[in-house]
Amino acid sequence: MSALFQPCRIGSLELANRILIAPMCQYSAEDGCATDWHLIHLGHLALSGAALLMLEATAVAPEGRITAADLGLWSDANEAALARVLEGVRRWSDMPLGLQLAHAGRKASTRVPWEGGAQVPPGQPGGWQTVAPSPLAYAEGEHPPLALDVRGMADVREAFAATAHRAARLGFEAVQIHCAHGYLLHQFLSPLSNRRDDIYGGSLENRMRFPLEVFDAVRAAFPPERPVSVRVSGSDWAEGGWDVGQTIAFAEALAARDCSAIHVSSGGLVPQQQIPVGPGYQVPLARAVKAASGLPTIAVGLITGFDQAEAIVGTGDADFIALARTILYDPRWPWHAAAHLGAEVKAPPQYLRSAPHGHRRLFAT
Repeated sequence: MSALFQPCRIGSLELANRILIAPMCQYSAEDGCATDWHLIHLGHLALSGAALLMLEATAVAPEGRITAADLGLWSDANEAALARVLEGVRRWSDMPLGLQLAHAGRKASTRVPWEGGAQVPPGQPGGWQTVAPSPLAYAEGEHPPLALDVRGMADVREAFAATAHRAARLGFEAVQIHCAHGYLLHQFLSPLSNRRDDIYGGSLENRMRFPLEVFDAVRAAFPPERPVSVRVSGSDWAEGGWDVGQTIAFAEALAARDCSAIHVSSGGLVPQQQIPVGPGYQVPLARAVKAASGLPTIAVGLITGFDQAEAIVGTGDADFIALARTILYDPRWPWHAAAHLGAEVKAPPQYLRSAPHGHRRLFAT
């Protein structure tokens, strides 16, 4: 029996298998509002046979967007637009849906990737003043962020909670807090970006303080029976930066606060990072966090092979694997994995006749 296709739970959420779809920014929103692109994109992935579809990084405030084309959920207009998309997706798929709550901090106000991704300075179209724990620019030559004061931090915390309330109204089965990839909460965690001299900077305990406050606010705002997970960067891959030991301490603090799961990625904080990219290169980080914290753990990053994914779950390195670019390239990856591993996967009835000869039992009915 394939380990990858064993059912499991994250909190009280029942999942059909161990394959999750990671959040992937689409840079296709209008004033934070979801568009028809999201209906096409999410509807496509909701037929994939994965167990959970996590929507892209969704800004909790306009200034928290990576680009002016980012998805947001800070207004009634945002909520109405996303409700329309979700209605279309749910009409044809019962796959659970989650939402990633995000604030880009000093990495906000940039161009979309296919236009180069450079910072757009304040005052230019599509640009605004960024904020961060300290007034340190992400890259040399960029307009620096403003350091958040206590009132500004309270506003961010409240924005995360308000967006969690909206996510609950929209019926999302789960939410995830983005503490990875160099965005605002990761900026508070890492000593490379957090140079504060108050209770939110300096020691590891102090640097974890604000992200943990945000977690507490989201957990209180989201229905208690629905899971709240956290995405972390297990390492900055830079000297003197955030590392796996500090990640473990953060994971242990989250476990004590009723965190439902932890999704272990890496990098994104500084341009000079040295990432040892290769197949499954982040799995050792997930393994270490899972062993120390006991949290249900999600591994991600260059997981492309069926046997590779099976081994990650089967050996206990992680409880789940998450697919990003892999499932964009092959949106039926879970079908193909099930065929390869002798398992079953759910597919829409309109597609049942597509199973190749020799795989007639591929689709669960």
